[in-house]
Amino acid sequence: MKKQNFIVISLIILINACSETNENSKLVELEEQDNYIQPRPEPNPDKNAYFGDLHVHTSNSFDAYTFGTITSPSDAYRFAKGEAIPHPTGYEIQLKKPLDFYAVTDHAVFLGIIKEAADTSSEFSKYDFTKPVHNLNENVSNSIFSILKRSGLFRGFGGAMQEGLEDGTVDRELVETVGNTVWQKTIKAADDAYKPGIFTTFAGYEFTSRIELYDKYLHRNVIFKDTKNLPVRLFSTIDSRDPEKLWHWMDGLRDDGVESLAIPHNSNISGGAAFSMSDYNGGPIDEAYVNRRLRNEPLVEITQAKGTSETHPFLSKNDEWAAFESKTNMPQENNINNLKGSYVRDAYLRGLTLSEQGISNPFKFGVIGSSDTHVSGGSYTEETHFSKIGLLDGEPYLRGSVPYEGFYGFFTKLLRPEAIIEIDGNNYLGVSTRLIRFGSSGLAGVWAEENTRESIYDAFRRKETFGTSGPRIKVRFFAGYNLEGSKLGDLTLIQDAYTKNTPMGGTINQEEDKSPRFLVWAISDPLGAPLQRVQIIKGWLEEGEHREKVFDVACSDGQSVDSITHRCSDNGASVNVDNCSISPDKGDSEIKTFWQDPEFKQNQDAFYYSRVLENPTCRWSTWDAVRGDETPRSDIPITIQERAWSSPIWYIQE
Repeated sequence: MKKQNFIVISLIILINACSETNENSKLVELEEQDNYIQPRPEPNPDKNAYFGDLHVHTSNSFDAYTFGTITSPSDAYRFAKGEAIPHPTGYEIQLKKPLDFYAVTDHAVFLGIIKEAADTSSEFSKYDFTKPVHNLNENVSNSIFSILKRSGLFRGFGGAMQEGLEDGTVDRELVETVGNTVWQKTIKAADDAYKPGIFTTFAGYEFTSRIELYDKYLHRNVIFKDTKNLPVRLFSTIDSRDPEKLWHWMDGLRDDGVESLAIPHNSNISGGAAFSMSDYNGGPIDEAYVNRRLRNEPLVEITQAKGTSETHPFLSKNDEWAAFESKTNMPQENNINNLKGSYVRDAYLRGLTLSEQGISNPFKFGVIGSSDTHVSGGSYTEETHFSKIGLLDGEPYLRGSVPYEGFYGFFTKLLRPEAIIEIDGNNYLGVSTRLIRFGSSGLAGVWAEENTRESIYDAFRRKETFGTSGPRIKVRFFAGYNLEGSKLGDLTLIQDAYTKNTPMGGTINQEEDKSPRFLVWAISDPLGAPLQRVQIIKGWLEEGEHREKVFDVACSDGQSVDSITHRCSDNGASVNVDNCSISPDKGDSEIKTFWQDPEFKQNQDAFYYSRVLENPTCRWSTWDAVRGDETPRSDIPITIQERAWSSPIWYIQE
């Protein structure tokens, strides 16, 4: 099995906004970056699309360091700006073009402490339970035996730490001092990398409720608007596993002028807890709860490496595209009770239910994507996938996309038969059956006037955001009652849409005898696949029951939407799985359309969001198999359709 010596992630440079109105922007300021001068563009009132990642782990996270990551927050920002950094497995990872914004979000719990334990000169390394991690990353091996050992260290060290803190045998003040010092260095790294107008950084961290899956897995990333007067000590699971107490802490900071927001992630593995109809302790949701949640959590991560949380085939049985990267290989996902309250679309429906009951909607959030990388850089493309957890899945055979044979395979099967699974007559590593289900997702998109902390953060707040599964697909989404006179070719289309209508993330109210008109405008990633179709997903209540429907609203290749089925015909795009080439003449680079809901009812609250689908392409596991001259596994999708999701627009009757 040949190992890759070098991986280059091929991502595109962001082109200007859909309206292209800022193409001739006046240059108003010069910024010095990496020994050359870059011009800072003037702000664009019609807004530009910017892409970034708000979920990035470095060596300061206890799990990342255990899995071989030695890169720092500064390295992470260098990666986002286009420089190469080392992957734990030995090759380099590098973006072809830089991202626009980035946030390092290391776990606050045990921040920097396992790296401290590995340093035998540190005071903390003198505890007996730290001995297994002494000098952990000095001589890195990616043998299966080393990987199995590290997998055990991850949980063993964390458990011993927690137990020691609880019984007082571990000095809590020492642990906090290490974390506080690392946090200050993280803030400095963000400030050092920030280039207003060109590249934006945010200070942030992950609130990690617990490691166990399907057991109130309520993780979220906290993003600070700026770096002024940030807290010395972070609120973590050591303080409480209750996210409502995190909101209380954030409110206290806000009272002191420190603005932040929290972004939940991996609701798909929350066991129904992420969007529960009760509070953390099982009590009823009241207005105080709603206001705290809306104030502190305006966004949700809809997709990332551990899966996509839009919806699930069991929940959305009439959505042909609901299965996209949704399967986790966790036995709990076969119980529908673990799925309800775990997915974004279901949460939007639950919000309508609460509104009907006279309670404000706590689930009026926008969406983003991010990676959850644990190697300082995200794996955003299928073709150059390197997954997320370093030594444990940095090679194809480790993540189960190609067979694991030879002497070591035979020896492993003798020692750990459960570590080998047989599929299609071939042996694959089964150390974690979830690795093969990890994706190359995702990216956060925003529409903002300029690439600065203030402008991008304000976009987060107003929920003018979208998520993609990795490609830099851009999507605009507006609704209102003043688009009737507009034409798709108007040069002032976007200006008029902002002036007279409502962009994604907003709410429109009932107007007598009028049905709102929607505008969707999508542009493909020039280095990705062409677009196949644009959809609008609608959700509403009918006689107290949840209802949802997928409308194709625009098709590629000159096709029209069927007025009965509300579907585009198959455009004939195909994938050659022998080499992963795609149809060169199918799909469009740009799709835009107006749409009105043919089933609109004035007295019915609803939400609408847009979903944009590319033509099919090879999944990363197929790319691995093709490069290894192997046949793709039959139990894994061979192709996928990359996509983007807009934040919703809510329609509320008076």
